[in-house]
Amino acid sequence: MPVKHFLSALFVFILGFSSVHAQVLNPAKWTIESSVSEAKTGDELTLIFRTTIDNNWYLYSSEFSCEDGPIKTSFTFQADKSYQLVGGIVAINPIDKHDKIFECDVKIFKGKGEFRQKIKVLSSPLKISGSYEYQVCTELTGQCVPGEGEFLFDKIKVSGSKSQSSKSQVPNPKSSSIEATKDSSSIEPEANNSQSVTSNQQPIHGPQLDPALVQQDVKGKSLWGFFLLAFFAGLAALLTPCVFPMIPMTVSFFTGRGNKFQALMYGLSIVVIYTVIGTALAPLMGPETANHLSTEWIPNLIFFLVFVVFGLSFLGLFEITLPGTFINKVDQQAEKGGLLGVFFMAFTLVLVSFSCTGPLVGSILVSSAGGEFLKPIIGMFAFSMAFAIPFTLFAFFPNWLKSLPKSGGWLNTVKVVLGFIEIALAFKFLSIADQAFHWHILDREINLAIWIVIAILIGVYLMKGFRLPGDTGKDAEDKTVSVLRISLAIITFTFVIYLIPGMWGAPLKALAGYLPPMSTHDFDLLGANRKDKPNEICDVPKYADFLHLPHGLNGYFDYKQALACARQQHKPLFIDFTGHGCTNCREMEARVWSDPQVLKRLKEDFIVVALYVDDKTELPETEWYESEYDKKIKKTIGKQNADLQITNLNNNAQPFYVLVGNDESVLVSPKPYDLSVENFVKFLDEGKAKFKSLN
Repeated sequence: MPVKHFLSALFVFILGFSSVHAQVLNPAKWTIESSVSEAKTGDELTLIFRTTIDNNWYLYSSEFSCEDGPIKTSFTFQADKSYQLVGGIVAINPIDKHDKIFECDVKIFKGKGEFRQKIKVLSSPLKISGSYEYQVCTELTGQCVPGEGEFLFDKIKVSGSKSQSSKSQVPNPKSSSIEATKDSSSIEPEANNSQSVTSNQQPIHGPQLDPALVQQDVKGKSLWGFFLLAFFAGLAALLTPCVFPMIPMTVSFFTGRGNKFQALMYGLSIVVIYTVIGTALAPLMGPETANHLSTEWIPNLIFFLVFVVFGLSFLGLFEITLPGTFINKVDQQAEKGGLLGVFFMAFTLVLVSFSCTGPLVGSILVSSAGGEFLKPIIGMFAFSMAFAIPFTLFAFFPNWLKSLPKSGGWLNTVKVVLGFIEIALAFKFLSIADQAFHWHILDREINLAIWIVIAILIGVYLMKGFRLPGDTGKDAEDKTVSVLRISLAIITFTFVIYLIPGMWGAPLKALAGYLPPMSTHDFDLLGANRKDKPNEICDVPKYADFLHLPHGLNGYFDYKQALACARQQHKPLFIDFTGHGCTNCREMEARVWSDPQVLKRLKEDFIVVALYVDDKTELPETEWYESEYDKKIKKTIGKQNADLQITNLNNNAQPFYVLVGNDESVLVSPKPYDLSVENFVKFLDEGKAKFKSLN
């Protein structure tokens, strides 16, 4: 492994890789019907809302006593002079359920659900419209998905007025033999935020995807990388002052009893406890939270503060501890013996070591908040496995204890270094929000300057240049620097030297995914001296005042404008679905796009358009439109680009690269995250060849 890659991996090992694929969940499909197809003024009729719910999912009904619980199904009717509501919405035969999450009794539907609303016809033409919202959950994975949709009844014919002898056209709500007339096709709303705006603008029509070109999901690679990072975090936790001294103490307990089976159960209990924590938090990290957590300023600011707090606690400013009474009660259970006692011994270890492991565990959980349900579970499993292995192995092989170094000040040194790394990584989250909202408070050189200062502090601390509150005892007083400290200081200062050219525009490819893009760099002296001829485009790109392409590429940030230029120059269109908060996007640009073979092809053979799916810039009202996919009004650049990708390509992952012909047909299978330059060149060449064969 190149030295610079090793140094960067050492510095950013806590962060997980971003997911390269996300699935749009839609577990409930709705249809609407009316009890009659014709009515007279004064008649009463019934509107019927039916939903088909996927297996292993359930939908919350419209009325139950749990007020602070899940989202109830609700219907909002747009007022109109042609009708009048009679009573409220009626749920037909929901099932009773005790909701453990919200600790209250609710009513739900499984498989199928039905709601009815009576209305009185007042005049012709009859037009009934409105919206509904709901929540569906599954007990298999603990996920919950909110959803919403709109409805319109405008095909019921109204003639004459109701006679005195005619009966109301209202069916029995409990009867299944309704002669219903379907008034609309099935509605498939996306779980998304509600919009109260209506628009006559047409949606952006984009690339037409041939289903045969759909590639397989590659999220397993991301999860495997995250597993390894969480595993290394577990190993790092062993080298903290709260944990390391407990290894010989705990192992001596088991070797004294001579019960190696209990030692094995002890290690297994540690894994179970941490994995259960990940499982309990997994529903909070579900797919529908991905974009919100990755781009909104509030969650990213919270994550930034969490990492800073964890880092300061490691530096010795304060300790994050659990209540002593709670720990004592758990410890009392451990004294009972047997397998239950072994489990509570493991639980006691987890609680006692919390002040050192808490920041690392919290960092893993924060890093897993990228939209995958399995990520926090896998993260906690990997962390706990690394954490538990030494306890189990030393219990089986007690002679190994003699080779362990003695506890001392070096443990606090490990803790302090981890604290500095946590603070450095905190700025990743602040940077994401800064890019999405164009605040320009943490541009690339500012981020680099902070990292350089922190790395220098780590190096000076390793050389015993200063002490912190936790540095006490003989080790702190002794100014002698060990060979290990010198070696680590050399690595740290080498990392500083590697970072410094980045202040003047060096790409720093190994860290590209964790730094703001080069376009935010104010004094790119290296870029100013480049003499590469820029590629020619047709006109001035929209949004070029705040959106930019890397490596001096000229291109567009609006699909329609880019397509028009591609047709004018008779070139295929290279679409880059990207995001300000997309770590893998920056890494692809730095490691793959920068390769001369790739860059030459992008400049000469394609019209390039970068479509940011998380940009928060609101467009003029004349450019808003209603999505064909979820029937919601798309107001921002990011919302429109995300809708373009989902509607036309059935994909909402970034990075996602698509090659499109002048007729908007997709030329070859779209390309997800892949750091192989050879594969990317092949992808571009195949698209170019297919374009030529069709023209």
